[in-house]
Amino acid sequence: MMEQGSLPLDRPLRVMLFTDTLGDVNGVSRFIRNAAETALASERDLTVVTSTNFEIPDQPNIINVPPIFATKMPKYENLELVMPPWLKMLRLAMAQRPDVVHISTPGSVGLVGLAAAKRMRCPIIGVYHTDFPAYVEKLFNNESMTQGCSGYMRIFYTQFSSIFTRSEDYAGTLRTLGIRGDRLTALRPGIMVDQFHPRFADPHIYQKMSGDGQSAAASNGRHPAEIASPATSTPAPARALYCGRVSVEKNMPLLVKVWKAADARLKSLGVPAQLVIVGDGPYRETMQAELGGTNVRFVGFRYGKELSTLYASSDLFVFPSTTDTLGQVVMESQASGLPVLVSDQGGPKEVVREGETGFVLSATDERAWVERIVALCSDRGLRQGMGRAAHKFLQQYSMSRSFEHYWSVHERVWKQSIAERAK
Repeated sequence: MMEQGSLPLDRPLRVMLFTDTLGDVNGVSRFIRNAAETALASERDLTVVTSTNFEIPDQPNIINVPPIFATKMPKYENLELVMPPWLKMLRLAMAQRPDVVHISTPGSVGLVGLAAAKRMRCPIIGVYHTDFPAYVEKLFNNESMTQGCSGYMRIFYTQFSSIFTRSEDYAGTLRTLGIRGDRLTALRPGIMVDQFHPRFADPHIYQKMSGDGQSAAASNGRHPAEIASPATSTPAPARALYCGRVSVEKNMPLLVKVWKAADARLKSLGVPAQLVIVGDGPYRETMQAELGGTNVRFVGFRYGKELSTLYASSDLFVFPSTTDTLGQVVMESQASGLPVLVSDQGGPKEVVREGETGFVLSATDERAWVERIVALCSDRGLRQGMGRAAHKFLQQYSMSRSFEHYWSVHERVWKQSIAERAK
């Protein structure tokens, strides 16, 4: 039996986080970056480890061990598959001696983290960030591949002491994989609320992106849609924004059908409106071709302050995805003062107040999406009122609050592990 005096509870907890995604553009990467930044600010001992050729933040608690080999991910040319240097990463973990290993992704780096935790006999915590079986089903439409992916996820996650789900909705998904309910915790959602705010609105951001050389001017507190274009003296269009991967698993084919119908309706009503797509992916070329003749703009990936400005300078947010475990972009857009439209499948509906900050719509009801888009684009007062409510609503979801919950679960699992070893 371990004596009480040998228990290491009189020092701060040490956590090592293993992730396959950190330099690429997605909600998981942003969450991990935010967690690392918050850990530094709150003086928590969190070390993030990855293996990538992408650029990552230069901060003391993030370590990149360059991969032995890397290639483009099938169906996602802008993402990479890597072979990490296992021995080097295992030695790094042994030198750090974490109390808890956190695994954010079930890829090759996640497998290194799993091996390290087993070798050091320390508890494992993770987040079910991505519904990979659903992605495989949508992307490949192959039942055997989907079942194989589900089997791998079951083997991988049943070894964890505790698993965060990004929403209550996905707790059921994990139970179907064979994960015990007492090991599941819904992680309190959180974003960097100070980085997403209506004050970042710039009435000329879209003109500047087109290279017309016009300088920005103060909006005097008005929303960009209220300000006439200086070049034409006509009202700026109401902009419906989408941000994320441009791929079928995000239900983008539905958005194509919806925008075709909404664009035609809005034109018949004399309401200027534009769909703006922020992001990229394997469906972009098809989507551009199918939306020819409509008012749509593809702007590719955008980052940092420019992304915050695009949110705040738009009018509503559309996110038809059925496979997101939470949908960080849904929170970012609301914090920026946008009403949101989300599907009734997945986690995003849990961070929307129906009829107040946005609308939860059937993932297959094209007509409902068209009606809501047309109504919001046509009614400035409606969208601005909902946008103000959305911004206010999101203030409770700060990253600092989310991280406190995140850290408290790690501390609880650590203490439970010590108590079990002391018996």
